Amino acid sequence: MPMMYRNPALPESEIPQSAAAPFQHLFDTYASETNKVVSVWREFSLEDMNYRPHRRSSTVQEQMRHQLLSERRFFGEFLGTGEPGPSEVLPSEPDPADFIDKMRDLAKRRLALLAAKDERWWLETVSFFDVRRSRIWIFWRRVLHTAHHRAQLAVYLRLLDKPVPSVYGPTADATWIGADPTNSEDAARRA
Repeated sequence: MPMMYRNPALPESEIPQSAAAPFQHLFDTYASETNKVVSVWREFSLEDMNYRPHRRSSTVQEQMRHQLLSERRFFGEFLGTGEPGPSEVLPSEPDPADFIDKMRDLAKRRLALLAAKDERWWLETVSFFDVRRSRIWIFWRRVLHTAHHRAQLAVYLRLLDKPVPSVYGPTADATWIGADPTNSEDAARRA
């Protein structure tokens, strides 16, 4: 069953078709991961932006800034998508809605650029920090990095006593008829 987002930043109808059909899962996954990030970010208010659970932790706003800036670097420097300048990827105001707008707009632009790439481009080895990796490897590394930071902010939500939205299935705050979590050995035995 596909994940249903209350108000997706990137609805399925806006996900471009890949020039190389076997790579369509990249765009479907990137759009889905963007929707997951946005669903978490939507739970924060302007008053939460300076919250940090520990003095050595980043604030909510710093986490959101890092997400936008590090995606820019991964896609621009390592994948070569010709990203806007760093100041252009950050919102002028610290409002979560402004961060969400930037995240959505940048993702839509990237999806359009990446969908036109062929298999040779995705499999080409390029520089990644101090090593060389295929572009598809770098892309998946970006998806994992995004999931890591999204999970950090989900913990912040719990600590702020705010609802944690569903990103992979039901949560203590979000469930639905037909949700089938695997919380027991019996559930894990289901075929």
